[in-house]
Amino acid sequence: MRGKFAVRELLAMIFSLPVLLALVTGAAPAADFVVAPLAVPVMKSVFGQVQSRDVLSARARIGGTIAEITVKVGDQVAAGDVVATVVDPKLALKLDALDARIKAVNAQLDNATTNLARARQLFAQGTIAKSRLDDLQTQVDVLTNDLGAVEADRTVVVQQSEEGSIEAPAGGRVLSVPLSRGSVIMPGETVATMAGGGYFLRLALPERHAKGIAGGGEVLVDRRGVIPGQSGDTTLKGTIVTVYPEIVDGRVLADVEVEGLGDFFVGERTLVSIAIGAREAIAVPPAAVVTRHGLDFVTIRQGGEEIEVSVIPGETLATPEGPRTEILTGLRPGDRVVVP
Repeated sequence: MRGKFAVRELLAMIFSLPVLLALVTGAAPAADFVVAPLAVPVMKSVFGQVQSRDVLSARARIGGTIAEITVKVGDQVAAGDVVATVVDPKLALKLDALDARIKAVNAQLDNATTNLARARQLFAQGTIAKSRLDDLQTQVDVLTNDLGAVEADRTVVVQQSEEGSIEAPAGGRVLSVPLSRGSVIMPGETVATMAGGGYFLRLALPERHAKGIAGGGEVLVDRRGVIPGQSGDTTLKGTIVTVYPEIVDGRVLADVEVEGLGDFFVGERTLVSIAIGAREAIAVPPAAVVTRHGLDFVTIRQGGEEIEVSVIPGETLATPEGPRTEILTGLRPGDRVVVP
C-alpha cells in the first residue's frame, strides 16, 4: 500500500509540473480569435511608362545659320539657359546700311537746322517771306521724323540680332537635338526638345478593370535595377491621381504620381502592381498555425473543447492589426481559433 501511495504522489507531481512552470514564468493563457472574412485587394501586374509632364521645344526666333550648340542629349538645363546661337550675316549688313542712313539724315538735318536759323534772322529783318520760313521749318520736321524712323528700324535689327540666342523655355532634361552646327534654320524650327515639369507613370489597363480603378488608389512600382530575390525595400509607392474617362483601343488610361522617378528614362517601361478589386479571405494570427511533420494545424474551440484541425495556409497578409496568415482550407467564418 505504501508503494502505491508513493507512485500516485510521484505522478501528481509530474502532471502538476507544467502548471508550476507556467506560474513561475508568467505564461499567458490561450486567447480566442474569432474568424471573420477579410477584404484583400486583388493586385494586377502591368507595365507603366515613364512620361514627363511637359515636353518643350527650344525654337529659333530668326532664320540663319547655327553658329553654336551648347547642349547635348541628356543634359540638364534651367529656364533661360542658352542652348544654341543663330547668326544671320544679313543682319550685320542691315545694321551697317542703317548706320550710314542715320549719318546721312543727321547731316541733312544739321544743314536744314542751320538754314532755318538763318532764315529766322532774315525774316526778322524783313528780308524773306513767311512762306520761305515755313518751308524750311517743314523740311526740318520731315528730316527729324525720318531720323526717328531710321533709328527705330535699327532698333528692330538689333533686337533680331539678340534673338539669335535660343534659350530653354523651362528647366528639364534634353531629349533630342535634331540639328547640328552649321545647319541653316528658319524661324520656328526646333533646335532642342526638353522634358520638364517632373515625371509620372502612365498606365494602360484592359477595360474590364475600369470599374476597379479609382483616384487615390495606391500602386507599387519596382525600383530600377532590382535583382530577383534581392532583400530590402525593392518597390516604390505611388498614388493614382488621374483616371481618364475615355477608353482608347480597349484600354483605360491612368496617371500615377511616384516619388523617386527622377532616375528613370522618359519612355522607360517598369512593372507596376495595381489593385483592381478586392476578394474575401480567411486569415488568422501566425502564432495560431502549428506545423508538425510537414502538416499545418490550427486549434479551434467547440463546445468548450479544443479541437485541432488540419489547414492549408497561404500567403502572409498585412493588416492594420498586424500580419495575418491566410487560410485556404480548414476554417470558416465564426470559428474560434485558440491563439497561444
